Amino acid sequence: MKIIGIGNAIVDILCKVDDDYLIKNSLTKGTMKLIDEKEFKNLISSLKIEETISGGSVANSIVGLSQLGNRVGFIGKINDDNFGKKYEEGLKKEKVGFFYNKKKEPDKTGSCLILITPDSERTMCAFLGTAGKISAEDIDENIISKFPLTFLEGYLWDKGNPKSAFEKAIKYSNKTAMSLSDQFCVERHRESFLDLVKNKLDIVFANEQEFISLIKAKSFDEVVDFSKQLKKDIIITRGEKGAIAINYNQIVTCESKKNLNIKDLTGAGDLFAAGYLHGKINNFSTQESLEKGTELSAKIIQKIGARL
Repeated sequence: MKIIGIGNAIVDILCKVDDDYLIKNSLTKGTMKLIDEKEFKNLISSLKIEETISGGSVANSIVGLSQLGNRVGFIGKINDDNFGKKYEEGLKKEKVGFFYNKKKEPDKTGSCLILITPDSERTMCAFLGTAGKISAEDIDENIISKFPLTFLEGYLWDKGNPKSAFEKAIKYSNKTAMSLSDQFCVERHRESFLDLVKNKLDIVFANEQEFISLIKAKSFDEVVDFSKQLKKDIIITRGEKGAIAINYNQIVTCESKKNLNIKDLTGAGDLFAAGYLHGKINNFSTQESLEKGTELSAKIIQKIGARL
């Protein structure tokens, strides 16, 4: 087994909307908003569902890694309800080892409404349900310690108190990677994220806006200087400017793919991480790993959803 992911186990529900729908419902395009069950039902009541998938940011990356032929696992909290059963079946179908025994919980399995506007941007409204209640008791140190790499997501910090789960996972991990996940996430948890980035993680994934927000940088040059001082793998995606990997004085860049028929940006960062990590665990060079991440990211945004 190569990589185990720990993240929000959320059923993704994809719907196409126009910009007026976002304005009418006071939603900020391109961000992730946490909602309760009542708001979720209200938002979805007038929409046509395009697709339903076992999702969550790290889960998307783990499935991508499985599709590339790697033996991988995932831990995420679900309820023993209809969505929970669908979630588990979805992972098993993708040959992902699911290391969580579902049981009846007070809260329903999490779900995320992914709203795709005509410009292919996606706006997410997440009802975390039981996914956000993951705790140290849900993390088996014997399982974590068997994997060379553990991959975490910043979204886990968004509700409840899963800090103990994070700390336990990091304590027993051989090597730890994490995605900062979302700019709003970074702004809410800047102090905690900075501590993780500086002291506890080996590999960090972020987009340019997230990292600028993390250190309150005035320019990308500040981001590069800060990252060089960390002496660990800092991987930053920059949209049309491509991607960059920084480790001490080694700086490697990769251009973005051009002339793409973009349909949906959902999963772009998740599949980029999958491609990069695939390279790292299979002894690719940093350049080759960046290129693999860029390749997968380019593929996923030319289709609807976060599955290749």
